[in-house]
Amino acid sequence: MRKQINQVYQFKITLIGSKPPIWRKITVPGNYRFWDLHVAIQDAMGWEDCHLHMFTMYSLRTKRSVQIGIPEANEYLKSTGEFIRDFFSLQNPAATYVYDFGDDWRHKLTLEKVTPEKEDVVYPFCSGGKNACPPEDCGGLPGYYGYLDVLSHPESEAYQDVLEWLGEDFDPEEFEPEDVEFDDPHERQKLSGL
Repeated sequence: MRKQINQVYQFKITLIGSKPPIWRKITVPGNYRFWDLHVAIQDAMGWEDCHLHMFTMYSLRTKRSVQIGIPEANEYLKSTGEFIRDFFSLQNPAATYVYDFGDDWRHKLTLEKVTPEKEDVVYPFCSGGKNACPPEDCGGLPGYYGYLDVLSHPESEAYQDVLEWLGEDFDPEEFEPEDVEFDDPHERQKLSGL
């Protein structure tokens, strides 16, 4: 009997509009559902998973763009029910992931490669990235860059408030892939009540 070879998917995730680019590279199991990918993106980027999310991508199956997330309307496919392998391929490698519909954090997802799973590797893992994730609820990229501008002007009246809010040790250029810890997506799903 032939052993089934499980595949893993390597994605590059870039926060759209960030300059310098804020990005991560993660590798996840091919049997992940979109919910699991959502959790991996949250953990790799440094988000706190406090808001709704949505993936938008082209479906080779339906030949149209589809939205996958937490369904609030009939046109969403449930992220807990759809497998990434049924949508992503090297011929269909791109998606947009939106987190927090208020701050509107838009991420470009690009499937870079599909490879056989290695037995001695724990998945998911983060193999690269640059720059710190913006803090939650800061007003999107314009708000984040406004805070960074205040930090570059210690004489500003708002400096102390922003420093206190971001934390004195906040460094917008800091990111270490080996520091990323991935939560169990099934546990996160139970906590969310989905």
